[in-house]
Amino acid sequence: MSSAALPAWPYPRWIAHRGAGKLAPENTLAAFRLGAHHGFRMFECDAKLSADGVVFLMHDAALERTTSGRGTGGKLPWSQLAQLDAGSWHSREYAGEPLPTLANLARWCLASGHLLDIEIKPTPGTERQTGEAVAREAAALWAGAPVPPFLTSFQPESLQAALEVAPQLPRGLLLDRMRSGWLDEARALQCAAVVCQYNLWDTESVAQVHGAGMRALSYTVNDPSVAQWLWQLGTDGIVTDRVDLFPPT
Repeated sequence: MSSAALPAWPYPRWIAHRGAGKLAPENTLAAFRLGAHHGFRMFECDAKLSADGVVFLMHDAALERTTSGRGTGGKLPWSQLAQLDAGSWHSREYAGEPLPTLANLARWCLASGHLLDIEIKPTPGTERQTGEAVAREAAALWAGAPVPPFLTSFQPESLQAALEVAPQLPRGLLLDRMRSGWLDEARALQCAAVVCQYNLWDTESVAQVHGAGMRALSYTVNDPSVAQWLWQLGTDGIVTDRVDLFPPT
């Protein structure tokens, strides 16, 4: 199957990683606004569950790296998480920036016409619960929107839960290695894309993905020569930190 025969793909080629890469505190509204200021139209974020079931944005299971809190974020209620400083770790300019909920980010995206790649990032042991909650909330928040959010995860159990709860939302299997059966796994999850660490792609694997009717996306690409190589391979999208470097076409 050639790329021309692939199903329609409503997303741009460039996706800003965690809002604005490393230029602002990741997964905060300030980061998404900065990424938009640089011209990006689509953003990647990480979504997990609080102890009381609120979907919020944070990459790590532990709070220490990117917030003023301590311990595991998913073990705290949202009332406590909402009080944390998620900006001071990055720079004084962003001191006091709060953790956003997915609902916060959805309102901004829908009001401004921006698109979202939501990585389902469960606290270990909550893979299915998180996949269900993120998919259910995303489907409700974007109900009637012209372009739905794109749900991705390294966790097949989370994507399976998302498929069962909101089959209408497109899914992407994230891979940090080409494990045995990866393509069959993506097919079984009815994925629209496979999203690989960029150096895993080659001509054969791109052709396999396209032949299965899926798109081939890459993370996290910050070098122009690597980006050019990926376009020459025929891949379909790139997640980047360098919102200041790449023209977001």
